Amino acid sequence: MSSLSLGLQLGYWSAQPPPNFLEMAIEAENLGFDSVWTAESWGSDAFSPLAYIAGHTSRIRLGTSVVQLSARTPTATAMAALTVDHLSKGRLTLGLGVSGPQVVEGWYGQPFGKPLSRTREYIDIIRQVLSREAPVSNPGPHYPLPFNGEGAWGLGKSLKSITHPLRADLPIFMGAEGPKNVALAAEIADGWLPLYYSPFRQEVYAESLGELKPGFEIAQFVMCNIDDDLERALMPVKTMLSFYIGGMGAKKHNFHTELMARMGFEDEAHKIQDLFMEGKRAEAVALMPDSFADEVSLCGPRDRIKDRIQAWEETPVTSLLVASQEIETLREMAEIVL
Repeated sequence: MSSLSLGLQLGYWSAQPPPNFLEMAIEAENLGFDSVWTAESWGSDAFSPLAYIAGHTSRIRLGTSVVQLSARTPTATAMAALTVDHLSKGRLTLGLGVSGPQVVEGWYGQPFGKPLSRTREYIDIIRQVLSREAPVSNPGPHYPLPFNGEGAWGLGKSLKSITHPLRADLPIFMGAEGPKNVALAAEIADGWLPLYYSPFRQEVYAESLGELKPGFEIAQFVMCNIDDDLERALMPVKTMLSFYIGGMGAKKHNFHTELMARMGFEDEAHKIQDLFMEGKRAEAVALMPDSFADEVSLCGPRDRIKDRIQAWEETPVTSLLVASQEIETLREMAEIVL
């Protein structure tokens, strides 16, 4: 039996809700998966599907991977988290992330500046709400409570949550890519949600992670495609990677492009971004190195995947979050890993 646990990564919805997302979550629980995760970008939210899944399951942990900081004030996020935690009888893990400037400033109408200090302040406020030891207050500068800035009536009052949270120690994970943000996750969070992690390039994050505190979890998203034809199995991974590296960010500042460069594929990362922004998406996908797509996923014949699990067991990663819309893939991965 592997030392790794398995999670199901449902992600965020595209044009329509996935027709089988509840069926997938129920099957994951039945197979012994430890967790199921939902996400948000600029469409569906992360909390609502988890609340729905909570009502149809009883054991599986429920995680947001990730809730975007700028979508809600810290207290609003704490309210949603404590509500879903009650509804699920203590199964929620709150995964948070700063997103990127295009989404934060273009969709939420918020400034992106100072992401590290904003995150630290945000998490501190959430923990104040969950501990319910005193009325919540924060001097700022990002989330001053009570608010006394421009437009204020000067009547703000520090408050405690009316609802008593089920758990003061509800786990908080951080989605982080940059070295300083990863180091912050290791310092103040209970877990880390990497976007890409290669078990063959552990040095990329080693300095940022340092000596991890006991109980710290790393839940890694991995696309899984079981197929005897490795090239065919890698194609959806290459398509996804090229979209994030080429289009999920601005030309001058794309965290995913920067991460791929730090992982040893700098020339390819910038060429893929150029092609994607020129509208040459098929060429961008074709340029994505098979080796990079292969290192950050689990693809190919079943026996090959089974062999490659060993490399993941030799990393600090504690859970593999399987990204698939196929129930049969969940069953195969449960047999291989669990």
